[in-house]
Amino acid sequence: MQEKVIILDFGSQYTQLIARRIRELNIYSEIHPWNKAPELDDSVKAIILSGSPHSVRDEKAPKPDLSAYRGKLPLLGVCFGAQYLAQSNGGEVLPSEIREYGRANLSFVDDQHPLVSGVNSGSQVWMSHGDTIKSAPANFKTICSTSDVEFAGYAIEGEETFGIQFHPEVYHSTDGAVLLKNFVVNIAGCKQDWTPMSFVEETVDALKTKLGSDKVILGLSGGVDSSVAAMLLHKAIGKNLHCIFVDNGLLRKNEFEEVLESYKDMGLNVKGVRAADRFYAELEGHTDPEKKRKAIGKVFIDVFDEESHLVSDAKWLGQGTIYPDVIESVSASGGPSATIKSHHNVGGLPDYMKLQVVEPLRLLFKDEVRRVGKALGIKQSILGRHPFPGPGLGIRILGDITPEKVRILQEVDHIWIQGLKKANLYDDVWQAGAILLPVQSVGVMGDERTYEQAVALRAVSSTDGMTADWCHLPYEFLARVSNEIINRVKGVNRVVYDISSKPPATIEWE
Repeated sequence: MQEKVIILDFGSQYTQLIARRIRELNIYSEIHPWNKAPELDDSVKAIILSGSPHSVRDEKAPKPDLSAYRGKLPLLGVCFGAQYLAQSNGGEVLPSEIREYGRANLSFVDDQHPLVSGVNSGSQVWMSHGDTIKSAPANFKTICSTSDVEFAGYAIEGEETFGIQFHPEVYHSTDGAVLLKNFVVNIAGCKQDWTPMSFVEETVDALKTKLGSDKVILGLSGGVDSSVAAMLLHKAIGKNLHCIFVDNGLLRKNEFEEVLESYKDMGLNVKGVRAADRFYAELEGHTDPEKKRKAIGKVFIDVFDEESHLVSDAKWLGQGTIYPDVIESVSASGGPSATIKSHHNVGGLPDYMKLQVVEPLRLLFKDEVRRVGKALGIKQSILGRHPFPGPGLGIRILGDITPEKVRILQEVDHIWIQGLKKANLYDDVWQAGAILLPVQSVGVMGDERTYEQAVALRAVSSTDGMTADWCHLPYEFLARVSNEIINRVKGVNRVVYDISSKPPATIEWE
């Protein structure tokens, strides 16, 4: 069995970062709600308790029973986890005289202790708490402090249980990675053998066992997640994987043909379905963004359902669900975090399809999906593709959708994206797109007055899409692209560049 580190989540905004930092050490980690902890087996090598928006002094704060772990496995409490360990063992946790949010510096480090070996005195750490450990039990030994926090780190004598008041998982804690490696490698003894290729081998073997000779249907989008999921399933079951790629008429210029050809080059069994007219008919007259989304989703389900019935004896539905989707879908009653969104990676398929779901990527973060894709030999043109919304250009055309508006935006978007690629800027941008605005403006072309469409260009930098900054692209580049759009795209006479960040704006306009 694959070695793993279990992270018990108390609702911290940084919990996913803990898992990511552990995985960057080539050690597999899993996040579980504190009140739905998995049963232990020989694969579990260590436990980490996350931070929390709660105070340990709150009546409704989580109060986990740690008897299954204490003294049996290495255990590290972070922030709330450290305070809970102290308070539940007879220590005192009180409101901080000075609340610490942000940067602090270690003033003392016991560099002889294995948890903080290699952590420098004076190194920066990231604090985010309103309480502090005022006093600790006698067997709690301080191993690091700041000028304001005596128990910035401690060890419980006689067992491999530790508490850290700061957040080693954030990059602002300059020696945080050193501390985490000390815990999972030097103390817990994890082997660091979880690699993209090991994931591929284990996943393919598991899929072969699970699926046998069953047929699987997978909806492809041209994006990273569905493409990598398809290749894993293809390696496991070959031609028993039936992929469906639907042209909703809202893809980018030439995208249907190009992506379909790429998939065939990968050896996938893919059927391309042209259904633009059906989508346009359903969208006719709709201007509200949510109604447009629902119309697009409805037709996609209808088309996908019809095509899936043409595959006889299909038993499974493949999806490109990834780990953040799984974590974010945990309910408030079942875990510490509120439900952020429900995820249906092929359009929210209805129960009447009666297919079991198989999700080969449900344990991977987005960057890990890309690394697995690289190990599978998938082209960079797919792995490096910018995120593209499910409704496609349907939510980048403000107002009603018509084939002519789609044509205009496809041409504008093509010039924009190709321009970024030609200028070697594409990989510096997290997501880029063009928006067709529901306004017309006066212009002059060849001494004649024009009254044509305005378009907005958008390019943002981000790591996860939760926040985003607009990209400071060179003026000369923007001028060149603007000029090319106006000269080449009939119907457009004005180009603007969106310089709003998220928040307060969103990445997409609808």
